Amino acid sequence: MSYNSDILVIGAGPAGLSFCSEFAGKNVKIIVIEQLAREVLEKPPFDAREIALTHLSCEIMQRLGIWERVPEDEIFRLREAKVINGTSPYQLHFPQPMRARGGETDRLGYLIPNHRIRQAAYEVVKEQSNVQILTERSVGDVHIHNDNVSVTLDNGEIVIAKLLVCADSRFSSTRQKIGVPTDMHNFGRTVITFRVNHTESNGHTALECFHYGRTLAILPLTEHMSNMVITIDSDKAERIINLSDEELAQDIYTQTGGRLGDIKVASTRHTYPLVGTHARRFYAQRCALIGDTAVGMHPVTAHGFNLGLQGADILAKQVIRALEKGEDIGSQSVLTSYNFKHMLNTRPLYHGTNVVVKLFTNESQPARMLRSAVLRVSNNLPIVKKMISRQLTG
Repeated sequence: MSYNSDILVIGAGPAGLSFCSEFAGKNVKIIVIEQLAREVLEKPPFDAREIALTHLSCEIMQRLGIWERVPEDEIFRLREAKVINGTSPYQLHFPQPMRARGGETDRLGYLIPNHRIRQAAYEVVKEQSNVQILTERSVGDVHIHNDNVSVTLDNGEIVIAKLLVCADSRFSSTRQKIGVPTDMHNFGRTVITFRVNHTESNGHTALECFHYGRTLAILPLTEHMSNMVITIDSDKAERIINLSDEELAQDIYTQTGGRLGDIKVASTRHTYPLVGTHARRFYAQRCALIGDTAVGMHPVTAHGFNLGLQGADILAKQVIRALEKGEDIGSQSVLTSYNFKHMLNTRPLYHGTNVVVKLFTNESQPARMLRSAVLRVSNNLPIVKKMISRQLTG
């Protein structure tokens, strides 16, 4: 069996579905290939990942109709953020940001559970008459021609499209099949994430604690519930994973110095290998990369999904502009324009983040002193602090 479409999207994750939703009401046919079952797309399981959203991401999600489908009580306000180095009481503080035209906002951004974003994006796209989602399928072979791309699926079906969009994770096999080189950095660390309840208020303030031996991020949800993100050397992760809920709660109490009061583990635990990726370009002939397939960020700056959403938005605008002009949507000019615009967003953030992570996970005495100095300089130079804050808010 064969299918013909204008655009073929590989991956029905948030980036791929957000891209599809940009074409609601447009005269363009889209086919989406997804390995998961439709039941999983309709009701994604809880995975303990809380997605920090910038104001720009919120605006894009609202425009696409995704925001309104997230339950209101699962949109959490992020008011401020602080960074702590080791055992030092000194903090790098990012207060509530100032609007460009004056007046203080009441938040740096928002936190929404990953599974809720996935579910909301799917609910939007499934109502689009111009999108067809083929589930429980994966890509076998990819053949690129002058005027189209032909993709053979694992079940023998063939999909032909003018443009192939790869959105199938930072470990994308499709990216490899189309010959896009990628820089990959294995941090040798594991992320362990879960929710806790606590008796003291978190003040809707995120904490990034660069403790010696591990990093602990505290993401505020409700005033007395937070998401814990432990990043630790992979050879030490098993000890934490195997702790009882009571032992884990005590471990977090010790790591936070009791600032959150009594702690109780409130969810299942989930682990993820920490690998950063950045494609050296975001396109090939008639192919484009978005989401984690384009760039997979270290979570310390919480920009992974934000960059994925921006990339999907930039690519969609380039394609829609070509459609409106009657031009080839898979042309080199469309793809190189997208590549140039999105590279400006991602490359400085990706490499800058990796430099910061390398410094703040270095346990040598000179590095510890430099870490402290960086925090103090950042706190006391308004222009530096403003630049970092703008990156946080988008």
